[in-house]
Amino acid sequence: MRQAKTPKTRGYRKVARGAILVSAGQPASRQEMRTRRTETERRYPMDRETMDRLIETHLTAEQAGDPAGSVAVYTDDVEHDVVGFPNGPLHGKTAAQGFYEHLTQDTRTEDMIPTRSYYGEDFCVIEHEWRGTVPGTFLGVPGEGRRIAFRLLHVWEFRDGRISRENVWLDSGAVMRQLATPVATAAGGAR
Repeated sequence: MRQAKTPKTRGYRKVARGAILVSAGQPASRQEMRTRRTETERRYPMDRETMDRLIETHLTAEQAGDPAGSVAVYTDDVEHDVVGFPNGPLHGKTAAQGFYEHLTQDTRTEDMIPTRSYYGEDFCVIEHEWRGTVPGTFLGVPGEGRRIAFRLLHVWEFRDGRISRENVWLDSGAVMRQLATPVATAAGGAR
């Protein structure tokens, strides 16, 4: 048995490997909830071609400004997590579609070019170079139609032939630098 720190007492007690610790009256952490969900999910290996097809379908719909098409390849209980966005992780197709409705109003994707890809049995990590315009607001900053570029990292998880989780990390520093640049000169690239 390993020692695990409990959130309430900050003390230690012995627990079985993989056990979930939740102090009375305290909500479970994101990691604890993830552990719970993962233990109850049935995951099966998915081949790379199927993963690529689902991702391509999703990204094509996103680029076309089609929020419903963007989430059509998601499981009903999808977790959509754009790290750093104020709403935190979203759960379910309806919440994710709301995110894409907002995103496709505020940004216009011109290119999302993959630069690196890594595959596992039920996950895929892809680094992209995003290029497009920001007619609305992005990361809280008015885009005023600026054309920007930045690096973006997607972590995709799959279950039952669909995308069950999309975790997005973006180079917010590059975004902020470009959005803060006067409109006449903004067109740089991610570095």
